Amino acid sequence: MPETLPIDAALPELTAALARAGRAVLMAPPGAGKTTRVPLALLDRVQGRIVMLEPRRLAARAAAERMAETLGETAGDTVGYRIRGEAKTSRRTRIEVVTEGILTRMLQSDPGLDGIGCLIFDEFHERSLNADLGLALAWEARSALRPDLQIVVMSATLDAQPVAELLDDAPIVISEGRAFPVETRWLGRPVAPGMRIEAATAGLVEQAMAETTGGVLVFLPGEAEIRRTEALLAPRLGPDVQIRPLFGAMDFARQRAALAPVVRGRKVVLATSIAETSLTIPDIRVVVDAGRARRLRFDPASGMARLVTERVSRAEAEQRRGRAGRVAEGTCYRLWTKGEEGALPGFAPPEIAVADLTGLALELALWGSDGADLAFLTPPPAPALAEARALLTELGALENGRITDHGRALAALPLHPRLAHMLIRAGKAGARLAALLGERDPLRGAPADLTLRLAAIADPARFESAHPWPPHRGTIERIRTEAARLAKLVPRGQDEALSVAQMAALAYPDRIGLRREGEAPRFVLSGGKGAIATEADPLGAMRLIVATDLDGDPREARIRQGIAISEAELRALFGDRIDWVEICEWSRRDGRVVARRQERFGALVLNDRHWPEAPKAAMAKGALDGLRQIGLTLSPAAERFRTRVALIEDMPDLSDTALLAGDTLLPWLTGKRSEADLRPLDLTEALRAMLDWGQMERLDRLAPSHYVTPLGRRVPIDYDGGVPSIEVRLPEMYGVSAHPTVGTRRLPLRISLLSPGGKPIQVTRDLPGFWDGSYAEVRKEMRGRYPRHPWPENPREADPTTRAKPRGT
Repeated sequence: MPETLPIDAALPELTAALARAGRAVLMAPPGAGKTTRVPLALLDRVQGRIVMLEPRRLAARAAAERMAETLGETAGDTVGYRIRGEAKTSRRTRIEVVTEGILTRMLQSDPGLDGIGCLIFDEFHERSLNADLGLALAWEARSALRPDLQIVVMSATLDAQPVAELLDDAPIVISEGRAFPVETRWLGRPVAPGMRIEAATAGLVEQAMAETTGGVLVFLPGEAEIRRTEALLAPRLGPDVQIRPLFGAMDFARQRAALAPVVRGRKVVLATSIAETSLTIPDIRVVVDAGRARRLRFDPASGMARLVTERVSRAEAEQRRGRAGRVAEGTCYRLWTKGEEGALPGFAPPEIAVADLTGLALELALWGSDGADLAFLTPPPAPALAEARALLTELGALENGRITDHGRALAALPLHPRLAHMLIRAGKAGARLAALLGERDPLRGAPADLTLRLAAIADPARFESAHPWPPHRGTIERIRTEAARLAKLVPRGQDEALSVAQMAALAYPDRIGLRREGEAPRFVLSGGKGAIATEADPLGAMRLIVATDLDGDPREARIRQGIAISEAELRALFGDRIDWVEICEWSRRDGRVVARRQERFGALVLNDRHWPEAPKAAMAKGALDGLRQIGLTLSPAAERFRTRVALIEDMPDLSDTALLAGDTLLPWLTGKRSEADLRPLDLTEALRAMLDWGQMERLDRLAPSHYVTPLGRRVPIDYDGGVPSIEVRLPEMYGVSAHPTVGTRRLPLRISLLSPGGKPIQVTRDLPGFWDGSYAEVRKEMRGRYPRHPWPENPREADPTTRAKPRGT
């Protein structure tokens, strides 16, 4: 081994834990040396190969080359690597560094991992989707097939305890590390509103260059910001300063140049989060952190993902800060004030919680699991997983939740299932389009049309001479290389004569767009969502398109890439999924039921005709939908009946919600077509029909429609307002000693007692109390006004009457 590294002190404890338990969680800060020392330390203690996972291709390759150099070898001998599109291994290889998707393929093809003795998950704190899946599958394989398989999870900032518990209380080994002191400098005041991040960052880099020595590592969210910051800095920094971009889409030669120390002068590396972990850049003494990170966010409701730029988490900021203290004392400049730091989230969300889960759902189906029985540190969100399975079913990869032969073929290709489905159908002819759709846009600022990009890929020089949008040559070369690789992976396609538009539609059957009538740049997508093209984009004038790249806005996504498709092409491809649908539905705009026959593909209406012979039952259902939208307004009689029923326990629910939830009202909606027909609606008979004979008997007994006075006269009970009430002449209630009640809870009637002339005298809900109380005063007054009517001193024992005494008596 070369120089001593902090991790070396923890290696004996780690190897002992693995020998004892076969699993361990290693916590070691950035710069401790875990990535290159742990696999070498286990080389003579593990039977079989050691496979270490890295979240990024650059880190995987750099780690393998560094370990090989330590052994005095080159990559491909004892230590090798496998990444997408490149492998350096041999029969002598004992340590293999791979990117995470490759481990998934290894487990799916050989769950027993024959010949592999140890799996190492490096930088697990990044919580990539593939790392979470790989660990879950590996742990189940160990439990069911390979109890001797050793598993090491290595992390820099993640809380180790939950991971250890996930792995059946795995031993935790901690390396204290050796970080040099790093001074943190914050802004004195927030960045001015409206100031672009590139301008603010360039100014902070100039300040850092003036106040410090050594290399400078600048963290920016993405390639575009790196390019713009580079353009601002190039004329400001002297000729002895080398500016080196570093991002994932660069070729390896330029990435290596960014990592290599400079012979003279100073170096400024403009990097994305790719430089946060794993990689050591030897001559860095200063970090400038713009405080932003770019993440992919998936919205299961829209089925779309989009890149969003967010504030970094405190954990990420600390990771970045630590890069300044890897090899010497350093300084970290932060593009925010100290006061703003408290508002940063503690950790970035795990990818499994925010990403498109279509690939995960396919891998789970291939494994034969729904995911609930696997050891996920963060379980996949149910809505996103359901959306992913719906798409896989549409692509023919799943049937009744189980993987099909076509699904197995999709899983075997190193592509998103959408693109894999298209490639299998189109064959080698679809390789270039698949590579294009899997890469970043090679024509920034150009119209959305995919055919422009394909022309640029076919002949970049000719395209550039004829168009104002210069193609990004590096991206073009990557697309060409990937297309050549994909073409070797597929045999002849099932549909060799497909157009480019049809190929795109195969990959995105849910994003075929039909222009909205009268709204040129706006489209409704076959999956039910909306999309919009820019006003000047020719694609916005097309009737039918395929939107292959959307910004993911959940309300109305903007089309970034797409292609026009003819109706003939659509019918040729999806003729078996285009159907005539007969609909009767409520039109809020027209305020009535409309009956149409529509030819539909998903949510797209290709033809729309009036349906004059619509059945009455279907029209009634449309009216019921109308009621659900405009609300139920009952006639006074129906409302009174419903109030009576509500006073009795164990009776049918006649609330608006219950009435509108089912189809009970349909027989009474026949012939009702407009809002005028539905307001108000006399549903008294419909409500009565919802009660059986026994219930009606209880209703009439406990909450009758009328009160029968002692003289046998029927007085209607007013149930309006929620307080049952009657009006009756006072003498008619003589002899009543118990107050009349209604309902199961014996709610007292509100009685308005009237004079013989029909004028209100008293309102009471306690008739016995009235007899014993204020009746005496009422009697005095009434005897003067109505002397011919009886006003007994004791009304409880008097006979009820409605008649006056004969004259002269």
